[in-house]
Amino acid sequence: MNGLTGAYVPGGSFLHRLPAGVKLLGLAVSCTALLLSPPVGLAGAVAVVALLYAVSGVGVAAAWAQIRPVRWFAVALFGVQFLLVDLPGAVSSTLRVVLAVALAGLVTLTTRTAAMMAFLERCLAPARFLGVDPFRLSLLLSLTLRSVPVVAGLATRVREAQRARGTERSLRAFAVPLVVSALRHADTLGEALSARGLDD
Repeated sequence: MNGLTGAYVPGGSFLHRLPAGVKLLGLAVSCTALLLSPPVGLAGAVAVVALLYAVSGVGVAAAWAQIRPVRWFAVALFGVQFLLVDLPGAVSSTLRVVLAVALAGLVTLTTRTAAMMAFLERCLAPARFLGVDPFRLSLLLSLTLRSVPVVAGLATRVREAQRARGTERSLRAFAVPLVVSALRHADTLGEALSARGLDD
């Protein structure tokens, strides 16, 4: 199943060895802590996230790939917060979002799809009493989570192509290529699922 997305980066770090459930629980706790953390505590959070990425050994390129799709959103968020609140508030809000995305990306980079699905399937086991297949539901959730950064990456590439052609103000020039790229990705994903007998 990991070949469906290619997000996982093989490694032998302690993060790679942690169970998927522990990492997802840690992600939930960390994101909650980021929301509740005072501005001064965010500097420490930046250091911790940077250290986790360094220890994981996923590489700078993979780390940047997690943040890159949301960089313009972060810039826009900073601008809005700066106008509505103040500089410290803008920095804090932007850092919280970027750090949360980075942590979620780290979980994706260090967790195999099969392990993620197995954990979700166990959590969703009660759905069987409602006539829902936990395996297929966990597959849906896993693919949904992993498709978010993929679509964001597609949007970034389309926007960069727009700027290169000087058509960055055209909504049509952005929307049409993005939809086409997303449909192509969906077709590729569908073919991969079909090859694994999961298309019914």
